[in-house]
Amino acid sequence: MLNYFYAIMVLDERIKNKVLVDLAELIHSNKDEIIRRNLQDIENARNLDDTLLDRLKVDNKKVEGMIRAVNEVIALADPQGELLHSYAHPNGMLVENRSVPFGTIMIIYESRPDVTIEAAISAFKAGNKILLKGGKESLHSNQYLVELWHEALKLNHIPIDYVTYLNINREETQKLLKENTYNIDLIIPRGGEGLINYVKQNTSIPVIVSGRGNNFVYIHEDANFEMAMNIAINGKSRLSVCNATDKILFHKDLPNLEQNILELFNRFSQINIEVIADENFPVKVSEMNIVSGEAMYFEEFLAPKIMFSLVDSMDTAIAMINKYSGGHSATIVTETEPIAEEFMNETDCAAVYHNASTRFTDGGQFGFGAEMAISTQKIHFRGPVGLAQLVTNKWYIKGKGEIRK
Repeated sequence: MLNYFYAIMVLDERIKNKVLVDLAELIHSNKDEIIRRNLQDIENARNLDDTLLDRLKVDNKKVEGMIRAVNEVIALADPQGELLHSYAHPNGMLVENRSVPFGTIMIIYESRPDVTIEAAISAFKAGNKILLKGGKESLHSNQYLVELWHEALKLNHIPIDYVTYLNINREETQKLLKENTYNIDLIIPRGGEGLINYVKQNTSIPVIVSGRGNNFVYIHEDANFEMAMNIAINGKSRLSVCNATDKILFHKDLPNLEQNILELFNRFSQINIEVIADENFPVKVSEMNIVSGEAMYFEEFLAPKIMFSLVDSMDTAIAMINKYSGGHSATIVTETEPIAEEFMNETDCAAVYHNASTRFTDGGQFGFGAEMAISTQKIHFRGPVGLAQLVTNKWYIKGKGEIRK
């Protein structure tokens, strides 16, 4: 424990930024080897579906994204030690509240090797040690990226245990979660509901829940429909991400309702997105898959699929979103500001939008660089979790022998 606190103390912002500068340079100079190691993983990943394969693949664009994320975090202020509150007690004590690292953060993730860089850099700059538990499908990529992490740490005489990769099986992982053999302070699972539920059910360690997406677009009766279509189409511009749009709600009084629905249906068909609807949807075409029951409303697709539904009011739209969505993102398309404000206040999601795509729910897009996760819970922080959110707080009280009477 003494070693841990000593390490936290010596890692001031200058030293942490120097590690990150070296890491960015190492990623750049070893770009070809990163991609080569990733090809080994792709060759072994014969049973992955297209969305997981998309997350697994590392190409030049993804490598450049890693470097860009590192540089963005370097440019951000270090939250460690930030003074949050100060109070001069009447008896002479100085009472301060400061931000401090969690300590050790474990990141459990599937498929995405870029998480090895982009999530860990924020946790590191916030002063934490990081345990990385990636999926077996990305083992070669992850192990090599951690080698680069270790090289950057060694160049700056920092213990390499600040970033540790856990190449352990399911049974060993379950033991770790139950017994906390690594003295973990926080777990952040990044992946589907199955992974998140597995972690929650098998540990007493605090967990930041990066929940499912299942995001909604509500098109109000006064919407600019051309804008609404662009927002809806953009919501499916990537299929494997949690900020993708899965449900479109049309107000029943939208002008030219049937014509507009058919136009949006055709635009989705042109980009090979399957459109489904419930059995009460008023506009049906032969290529539209009709489903019964409400199970589909709960589903996060992560696939070339989108669902249309009709609502009789904004209140109904809000109620549906609050019931069925993952609490991630929702947007309203309307020309009326007070209507948008009411929607945004009443919709229970981490990010709510007016006339914009759900695809913007992302740490980089919100101005704080690489993100660790997108939290859909209300405790600690909600929405994109980045550098500034990877700290907790602690009270420091300085006195001169004061005692309470």
